[in-house]
Amino acid sequence: MNKIKLGRSGVEAPQIGLGCMRIAGLSAAQGEKLIRTAMENGINFFDHADIYDGGECESFFAKVFPMNADLREKVILQTKCGIRQGCFDFSKEHILASVDASLARLKTEYVDFLLLHRPDTLMEPEEVAEAFCTLRKAGKVRYFGVSNQNPGQMALLNKYCGDAIQVNQLQFSVAHCPIIDSGLNVNMGIPESVNRDGGVLEYCRLHGITIQAWSPFQYGMFEGVYLGNTEKYGKLNEELDRLAAKYNVSASAIAVAWISRHPARIQTIVGTTNPEHLAQICASSSVTLTREEWYSLYLSAGKKLP
Repeated sequence: MNKIKLGRSGVEAPQIGLGCMRIAGLSAAQGEKLIRTAMENGINFFDHADIYDGGECESFFAKVFPMNADLREKVILQTKCGIRQGCFDFSKEHILASVDASLARLKTEYVDFLLLHRPDTLMEPEEVAEAFCTLRKAGKVRYFGVSNQNPGQMALLNKYCGDAIQVNQLQFSVAHCPIIDSGLNVNMGIPESVNRDGGVLEYCRLHGITIQAWSPFQYGMFEGVYLGNTEKYGKLNEELDRLAAKYNVSASAIAVAWISRHPARIQTIVGTTNPEHLAQICASSSVTLTREEWYSLYLSAGKKLP
């Protein structure tokens, strides 16, 4: 498994992480097999959130993967907070309470990374800074990040939090990549040229913030999976299959290799609960797409170059 450094933290992590949003629906035996498969394939990074199944995913993870102190130091745990029923909440009180609850469910004394889950327009950055400082001093959180935030939002947080933001989790796939579309179509009077995120890709690269790609096999906002969807993404699936045959891997591995090929050194978070599928995805580490292959996949997803 290829490794990358997460932000400026110095933490070396696998380029693929396991997203744990749906693991609570597994049996204990299935959960154990999934996590064992991840570890055997070099994935020791596990992504959680306090809202995933109301916290049950964190509890389930701790149940099927109990960790002693030695094992805990070999695992990278990430969780997220800030989403409540009907609102977002980045208040100091909520952040501190959420972390304590996640630590209890995960049965650990600390998480390696805490992400603020989507933006909260009522955020008071001074309050967030106080929460981060309290958590860091207490040894409950080692590093911090965000999800789905634009450059201005990250800059505002970093102004008060001492450049604490190490990662930004964004939806990204060959079929959903507006952060690339706008950069390729600068100065063009077409919809693809509209910059909807403030140049977040370039901002993260400039400031040493690692992008974590979520939903790498989805298109739209949870509209569906493009893999195998020959009706909507026929050309893309043909090209994925062609390259899968060339590199002797699965189409899903090629889809992840497309993300990994970008020089931004993106970490892909995969949410599969199928151990066999997970192992197939991990084979992407053996694939380095050529520039021509990368653009061929991009174009086959219905994109255009100026």
